[in-house]
Amino acid sequence: MASMAAMNPAGGKRTGDISDSFASLSGKEAQPLPDRFRQLKLELVRGHEDAVVASWKRLLATLRKENDDISRKGSSIVPTLRFDRLDEDLDKNRHEIKRRGVAVVRGVIPEDEARAYKFEIEEYVRRNPQTRGFPADNPQVIELYWSSPQIRARMHPSLLTTQTALMTSLWHARNPDSPVSLRTSLSYADRLRIRRPGDTQFALGPHQDGGSVERWESQGYGRGGVYDAVFRGDWESYDPFDASSRLGAVTNLYDGLGAASMFRMFQGWLAMSRTGPGEGTLLVNPLAREATVYSLLRPFFRPRRPLGHTISPERYLDANNWEFTGGDKMTSDIQGATPGHGQEFPEGLHPHLELDKTMVHMPKVKPGDYVLWHCDTIHAVDKTHGGTSDSSVLYIPVCPTTEANARYVARQRDTFLHGTPAPDFPGGEGEATHIGRPTVEHVKQYAEPRGTQSFGLDTLVAVDGDTPGGVEAIKRANVMLGL
Repeated sequence: MASMAAMNPAGGKRTGDISDSFASLSGKEAQPLPDRFRQLKLELVRGHEDAVVASWKRLLATLRKENDDISRKGSSIVPTLRFDRLDEDLDKNRHEIKRRGVAVVRGVIPEDEARAYKFEIEEYVRRNPQTRGFPADNPQVIELYWSSPQIRARMHPSLLTTQTALMTSLWHARNPDSPVSLRTSLSYADRLRIRRPGDTQFALGPHQDGGSVERWESQGYGRGGVYDAVFRGDWESYDPFDASSRLGAVTNLYDGLGAASMFRMFQGWLAMSRTGPGEGTLLVNPLAREATVYSLLRPFFRPRRPLGHTISPERYLDANNWEFTGGDKMTSDIQGATPGHGQEFPEGLHPHLELDKTMVHMPKVKPGDYVLWHCDTIHAVDKTHGGTSDSSVLYIPVCPTTEANARYVARQRDTFLHGTPAPDFPGGEGEATHIGRPTVEHVKQYAEPRGTQSFGLDTLVAVDGDTPGGVEAIKRANVMLGL
C-alpha cells in the first residue's frame, strides 16, 4: 500500500457537486443533438421498422393497464423483505421484485448503529468546515466519500450478505462462462444525503442514472447488445436481469461529473433516519422492463396531433395518434438526453409513462433499512421535504465482480489513499486535508475479509458454487487490482 500511496490519483475532474450530474439541476438548457444521432437512430431500427411499430402499439396497451395498477396500489406496490428472513422472503417475492425493479430490505444494520452513523458524519463535517455540498449555502447532498461511517457501512457483513443474496437470487448470466461473479460484490464509493425539513432545492425530477445518450449509442450500451431485442421490435424478450449483455456496455462515454462507470446492478441507499412519503424521500416508477422499453422507443415516435383544446388526453395518448419517424421523418431527438448527464424525463416528453401518477414513494423506513432499485429504474426525489426531521441516507449500490468493475475499484482505491473524490465524481481536494479521515490501517482494524476484498485491499477469493465465468472474473479482477 505504501507504493500505491505514492501514485497520483486517477481522475483530475473539476470540482463540483451533484447538480453537475443532471442538466435540470445545473441549469443547463437542452440543446439539439448533432445529426449523427439521427443517423444512429436510423441504423438501430434498420430492417425492423414494421416490427418496431407493432411492438410500440403492444407496449402502449400494456402501459395503460400497468399504470392504472401502479396508481391504485401506490407505495404498497414496493416489495418489502426482512433481513432476518432474507432467503425466505426473496423466494416469495422474487417474481414481483423482478417485475417492479425495487425493494426495501428491513433491518440490514441495527437501528442504533445506523442512526449513530449520521451523528458521527455530522461531527466529521463540523471538524472539517471546508466540506463541500449541494446547495453550497445549505448543503443537503454532502461531497463525502471516505468518512468512517460510509466505509464501515459499505463493508458491513450484513450489507454484503444482502448484496450477494440480491445478485444471486435476481440476476443471472445466460452464459455461465460470462466473466461475472454474482457471489462476490465490489464496493462503490458514493456520497450521502442529510436533507433538512423544508428543503426545496434538492428537487431532482424523474431520471435514470448510468448515462443518457449512451443507451442508444453503439459504443455505449450497444457494445453489449443490452437493448438489441427492443430495437428489433421484440421488447417482450428483453431481460433486464441478464448480466451477460451488460458486461461490455459503456455507461459513461462523456466522462460526466457523477456519471457511473461501474456496473451497478442495483442502486441503493441505507437509511440513517426515519423517513416516509412526502418527507424528502425517494420516488420510483415500479415497472422495470416496460418503462425502460418506452424510454428507448420514445425517440422514434411523435404525436400526429399535439395535446390541446382540440384533442383530449385519451385521444392524445392513443396509439393511432402516434407516428413512426422513420426514413425522411427521422430526427436526432432523444427526449431528456444530454451528453455527460443522466437521462431525465421532463414533464410532458414521455406522456405514456403518466409519471404524475406512476411515480410512487418508497414506504416508511427507519435507520438500518436498505432501499434498492434496478440500475435502469426511473426515480426522483420529493420536490419538498415536508417532514419534521432530517431525511438522511448513505448511497450504496450493489456491484458484481467483473474485470471492468475491478479496474474502477483500483482507481477508486487510489483516490481513497489520497482522500480525493472517487473517480466518477467531481474532483478537487475533497477530504485530503480532513481531520479524522480513515487510513488503510484503521479500515483493516474493523473490517472482515469480505469487506477489505470488496474495497480492493485484499485478494478476492472465489466462492464455492460460483460459475466458471465467476471464477474467471475473480482471477481477472485480482490482476486489475494488482493482488
